[in-house]
Amino acid sequence: MVNVVSPAELPTAEVRDLPQDGLVLLDVREDDEWAAGHAPGAVHIPMGELPARVGELTDLPDDQPIHVICRSGGRSARATAWLNQSGWDAVNVAGGMGAWHREGRPMVGEHPGIDPEVI
Repeated sequence: MVNVVSPAELPTAEVRDLPQDGLVLLDVREDDEWAAGHAPGAVHIPMGELPARVGELTDLPDDQPIHVICRSGGRSARATAWLNQSGWDAVNVAGGMGAWHREGRPMVGEHPGIDPEVI
């Protein structure tokens, strides 16, 4: 996956500007990062698997953009560029899950009894 769009041209949104409900969120982090903590309702497809699994996105609502998130915004920027080049309406989430956590947005994890965290 190559970023063919300059950062100035990449659609980007700040976490604070995202809706609280109805957000279509694609998390492109690795499995261990996802398991440690993620946004409720997010779809998980690690960035390296995205080209092979992009068909799974057809199940998402198509009346709004797919907001793409990673840990800090780098991987999601590359994934957003690739998705947009491939015909999807995608927006990078600036600051990633780190910003999500700092904004106090809800998180869930896959480890019972352990508070979710961003790793």
